Amino acid sequence: MNTLVGKNVLVTGGASGIGGAISAALAAQGANVIVHYYRSKEAVEVLQKEVTEAGVGKIIPLQADLTAETSVNEFAQKVAAQVGALDVLVNNTGDLVERHALDSVKNEFWEKVMAVNLTSMMMVSRALLPLLKKAQDGASIVNLSSLAGRKGGHAGSLAYSTSKGAVLTFSRSLASELAEHQIRVNAIAPGLILGTRFHATHTTDESANKTIGEIPLKRAGNPFDVARAVVFLASEYNGFITGATIDINGGVYMA
Repeated sequence: MNTLVGKNVLVTGGASGIGGAISAALAAQGANVIVHYYRSKEAVEVLQKEVTEAGVGKIIPLQADLTAETSVNEFAQKVAAQVGALDVLVNNTGDLVERHALDSVKNEFWEKVMAVNLTSMMMVSRALLPLLKKAQDGASIVNLSSLAGRKGGHAGSLAYSTSKGAVLTFSRSLASELAEHQIRVNAIAPGLILGTRFHATHTTDESANKTIGEIPLKRAGNPFDVARAVVFLASEYNGFITGATIDINGGVYMA
């Protein structure tokens, strides 16, 4: 892999859980990591302290609401004030929000889930494109999807699964569009990743144990299983992989 020392990286939702692991792993490679957060100020401060004590890489916290266009554009201006060019963008922000079957899905809820998981990704990518184009060795965008986007998810995840499936299509389409600028775009589709706020909120122990029993590797994933794959795609910033999806699910889904 190519070195990430001194490269400028942005991770949305990068303070804790999978995002926190991604931020820490990229910083450990010597990158300057801008960590976006919305409400997780304490978590990003802890992460910043840990990286500073390790003496490798750098964490730069930036707060924003990425579901509002004005806020995203202001956030992009703040990023530009920190770095002259952006080598890696990791679009990690996302949430199931709530579980609803079709007969209880309201338009407002549907639009909120799409805003969090898909529209925010488009707006952030669009707003930061000028900085990505300035990367000297070609840039890398990594979009976080989900196994739910591959298989449809569990009951009540209709809106979430649809948005994450759209992330896969968005990534392939964007890969084609940005190839002429030497910007690669790939997706990551994690399965059951425990040790995150997402599954602590939306997954019961009974459901997790049932899922683990169906995983060929017979274990759940952890945030660093995902982070290692992101580091690979990020560090191959002038590589030949684009428009691909890496599935991280222990063998539940094999493409």
